[in-house]
Amino acid sequence: MRLTLNYRGPLSSCNYTCSYCPFAKEWEPEQVLRADREGLARFVDWALAFDGPPLHVLFTPWGEALVRSWYRDAFVTLANAPSVAQIAAQTNLSMPLSWLDATDRTSAALWCTWHPSQTPMARFLQQCDKLDALGLRYSVGVVGLHEHLDAIEQLRAQLPLGVYLWVNAFQRVTDYYTPAQRDRIRAVDPHFDDNRRHDSLGLPCHAGHTHVTVDGEGTVRRCHFVDTPLGNLYDGALNALLKPRTCPNAQCRCHIGYTHLPHLGLYETYGDGLMARIPAHWPRSSTESPSS
Repeated sequence: MRLTLNYRGPLSSCNYTCSYCPFAKEWEPEQVLRADREGLARFVDWALAFDGPPLHVLFTPWGEALVRSWYRDAFVTLANAPSVAQIAAQTNLSMPLSWLDATDRTSAALWCTWHPSQTPMARFLQQCDKLDALGLRYSVGVVGLHEHLDAIEQLRAQLPLGVYLWVNAFQRVTDYYTPAQRDRIRAVDPHFDDNRRHDSLGLPCHAGHTHVTVDGEGTVRRCHFVDTPLGNLYDGALNALLKPRTCPNAQCRCHIGYTHLPHLGLYETYGDGLMARIPAHWPRSSTESPSS
């Protein structure tokens, strides 16, 4: 059985100031950073000692984690660990990237987000060029705000065709996109229509069975959107916590949640690229346009 774990410690800070994000330019006191560092170290030790099928691990921080040295060190350690099949992280790519040279490229990948209000496109593309030079798999995404649609199309034109560019739907406003705007976005991201609120109450979900989340204290939950704890990772009884479950929420609104709803077929869409949001049938051929 494939087991995927999303790790999210107490870290909730970011070096960016995006207007739609509650963690913009937040900085924790030293005691919180210490607890975050210690919690991550404990998780890494557990993962290194895990004796089941190789793990799939995704860092999903509140904010930006890879600007912190302990997350970079943990990423490299897990990327090179026999007990870990895949390691991925969500990141804004704002940090130096030379440390990635120490990772096993067959297991490491990044889920990268460009924030147009925070860094120039040219700077972001330079970082992507470095990932290409390192031979690291990655996806790129942007929040689909109206004012960024031109820039999103420009970014698609500048990225290699082999890099998947996803667009996160802005869901805080009902009927935010016109039909014409949706068509523009679909031409960039053929999977854009998956990125919406999905009715999920009572439906089967892999969360809690083959996918769980872990926090800095080792508390295991089925996913980030169901707060009820299942148990603790460090009690030595993880297998006893895992079983098929149905969703208790009326809707699932986030990619890292609804990808685990079997009826949507997104495991098949993304395959081994699920954690880094890379579709299974990417890259496209050099002669195929992103909108085809």
